[in-house]
Amino acid sequence: MCQASVYFIKNGSEKIIMENVDIMKPEGKNIYFENIFGEKLEIKARIKEMNLVDHRILLVEN
Repeated sequence: MCQASVYFIKNGSEKIIMENVDIMKPEGKNIYFENIFGEKLEIKARIKEMNLVDHRILLVEN
């Protein structure tokens, strides 16, 4: 499986906000995510790190 989990970092701690993500698109200052179940999320954030081997996307406040 090639899906990733998305984590939002706030005040130094990571919180998972979506799992099984297979689509990620920039939308202006937001990032759009969709997972394999059709769930959608659009969040105002920027990418801090993507680790595709560990299937992790780390976001921070914009």
